[in-house]
Amino acid sequence: MTEYDAVRAFYHSAIDAMEGKPYHPMWQKDIYPAPEALRTAIDEQTMYLGLLEDRIAAAMVINQKCNEEYALVKWPQQLRPDEFMVIHMLCVHRDYAGCGYARQLVKYAIETAQKNHMKALRLDVLTGNLPAEKLYEGMGFKYVDTIKLFYEDTGRVDFKMYEYGITGQN
Repeated sequence: MTEYDAVRAFYHSAIDAMEGKPYHPMWQKDIYPAPEALRTAIDEQTMYLGLLEDRIAAAMVINQKCNEEYALVKWPQQLRPDEFMVIHMLCVHRDYAGCGYARQLVKYAIETAQKNHMKALRLDVLTGNLPAEKLYEGMGFKYVDTIKLFYEDTGRVDFKMYEYGITGQN
């Protein structure tokens, strides 16, 4: 099995496990995350995996790509696209929920942004995803705004926008 096949299978399994549960992020197989987005993240080495006994327990992407509508947000810091990173596709399989893996991945994302001399780390959360909101706010991300974003899996709906300011990089 290739890395792509393993990552795709992880997300498909996670989506199945979230079906009918509270706070479902509305992800749909092969729409979000899209196969081309997974391949690109693997090829560009921006996909990060949390492994437990050779099984993927968690995954995320950190890069400098974002929805074009991020430009509409009144961010605390007005930054050029090369001055911030974005967390995407953060997912912990329900089998490993509550074990701290999401916190470890977010901590790694913050460290990666710091090492790359970024001024901020940004992300969006589907409104109503209370576990994600609690995680990010508990790790120092600041809620900035709620805006409507369009994604293939959700359509145009409200997302909460968050920013983590990188100290010493401003």
